[in-house]
Amino acid sequence: MSKSKINWTERTWNPVTGCTKYSAGCQHCYAETMAKRLRGMGQEKYRNGFKLTLHPEVLDEPIKVKEPSMFFVCSMADLFHNNVPFEFVDKVMTTIESTPQHIYQVLTKRANLMHQYFTLKGYVPENVWIGTTVEDAAYKERIWYLSDLKSTCNAGVTFLSCEPLLGDLGKLDLYGIDWVIVGGESGQQARVMSKDWVLNIKRQCEQQNAAFFFKQWGTYGEDGVKRNKNANGNEINGMVYQAYPNM
Repeated sequence: MSKSKINWTERTWNPVTGCTKYSAGCQHCYAETMAKRLRGMGQEKYRNGFKLTLHPEVLDEPIKVKEPSMFFVCSMADLFHNNVPFEFVDKVMTTIESTPQHIYQVLTKRANLMHQYFTLKGYVPENVWIGTTVEDAAYKERIWYLSDLKSTCNAGVTFLSCEPLLGDLGKLDLYGIDWVIVGGESGQQARVMSKDWVLNIKRQCEQQNAAFFFKQWGTYGEDGVKRNKNANGNEINGMVYQAYPNM
């Protein structure tokens, strides 16, 4: 467990590591690259590289953090991978519910399985923010699962991660969605993100009262030029837009 460089969270907690590719955004997975690097460095936790691995030995890590913190759960995996038993997810939730001083951000591409889990559970813990990745218009159906949990299981903050944004999402129904994160892809094989796609999401967030958080341009800048992602920054028309949802 460590403090995070991801600018929309504070810490990461990985009771699961590893995953398998699921949709277009997975093609150049940063977590897969990082896991292989950490295995090469001899880190025991990543002895299996990016093969899905459960880590019951770290389930109590957040309990040791007394300062209220925001945790991104499974930054190196997908908690709702079909090979993660719901019994193990229960153990993760037990830790979450025993630490109400913290906020836990759970992001999945498998929104259908997250929906199934919380529907069976009957509620979403108050300190859990649930999110799904919508990187292209082909995956907009994932949004419904969040909206439904909002109404049926009293979910608190719900969010979308449109990163890496790979296409125009078109018209969005953000009913029940509190927060939308947008970002471009990084790395040598990064795919270009159009400014028009970003502005389309931003405009609809404003119209539908969802907080808009622009993380970064990535390898290709606002002008479409390939350069270091730090040089491309995170401004849109000279402004930084990094709003958080009302809690």
